[in-house]
Amino acid sequence: MRIRFLGTGTSTGVPEIGCRCAVCTSGDSRDQRLRTSVRITTGGKNILIDCGPDFRQQMLPLHFEPIDGLLLTHEHYDHVGGIDDLRPFCKFNDIQIYAEQMVADALRQRIPYAFAEHKYPGVPIIELNEIDSRPFRVEGIEVIPVRLMHALLPIFGYRIANFAYLTDLKTIPEEEFPKLQGLDVLVMNALRIKEHISHQNLEQALENVRRIGAKRTYFVHMSHHIGLHKDVQAILPENVFLAYDGLEIDSR
Repeated sequence: MRIRFLGTGTSTGVPEIGCRCAVCTSGDSRDQRLRTSVRITTGGKNILIDCGPDFRQQMLPLHFEPIDGLLLTHEHYDHVGGIDDLRPFCKFNDIQIYAEQMVADALRQRIPYAFAEHKYPGVPIIELNEIDSRPFRVEGIEVIPVRLMHALLPIFGYRIANFAYLTDLKTIPEEEFPKLQGLDVLVMNALRIKEHISHQNLEQALENVRRIGAKRTYFVHMSHHIGLHKDVQAILPENVFLAYDGLEIDSR
């Protein structure tokens, strides 16, 4: 399995508009973060997790190839704002989107033209597949939803084989931890140093790193308040990393 980090930033991205802090003015490309999303390539298939407003920019440097499934964690704009830009990929096939009912309903309200009975030329040809907490398959690849809490909003993370992707979480319900055992790679949010109402801060993320016990963990969905990449990476445990845009890893 190959994982590419398309974006690793929070909802405002980094640099944040109008900010002149050390992170936002850094010359280190690892401090420049588009909105969080990943592409997973496994078994000859490409699966996206989330499709934010930077999706077009994220995909332009990459080889143009099919998208076999899009898994949505939740309906917030920084995770779904790029869905209209899936249009070029419809040349390969209709785009299969997997989301729970609440998220699917939000998409139908926001981009109704994509679900009209009579579509006008050029709209994205997408199909919503409503999921629940049960495992499901994308082109034969098993996906296990993991319930997370984004403050009071229930959202999904996903496990595929020995890889799990958990973003925007504040807490993990106790009954979900067994789904996260035996991971080679864990991707998880760590917004900033200071406490936040709906996201893990760095300390809380490290607590979950220790409990889950994945061989390697990569942090995403970071704001400029996390600090400079080089400084934070220097204080992390040896098996924990700040991800950055464009990073590619194998899940073994």
